[in-house]
Amino acid sequence: MRQLVLLLLPALVGLAGASGWLAAAEERDETATGAVPARPIRAAETTQTCLSSGDLREAVAEKRVVEPVAAIRAARAAVPRADIVRANLCRRDEALVYMLTALRKDGQFVHVMVDARSGQVAGQW
Repeated sequence: MRQLVLLLLPALVGLAGASGWLAAAEERDETATGAVPARPIRAAETTQTCLSSGDLREAVAEKRVVEPVAAIRAARAAVPRADIVRANLCRRDEALVYMLTALRKDGQFVHVMVDARSGQVAGQW
């Protein structure tokens, strides 16, 4: 699992030494079993740009956003029994959100958006 995380989350690798999120991300939160209902998101209606890993570290250090591990846990709760294969911190309109991609066991990708301030799932598609 650790090798998979290192290969598939390159935007977040820079945080491994500073905040220890990588080790925490490997621990599965087995208590979260309920799925969050999907809320459609129309990408064409919004503007979105993703932050660099340096900007992500700065935002976490300044406590403007929750740590990436919190977003990963929220996405795992929204899409049970799926592997998170990509995560980015992005500016969507005026807000910061984590955009995560989960791979379900049936081979389907599910995209999950997590509010970066609260750590709550804002939608999935």
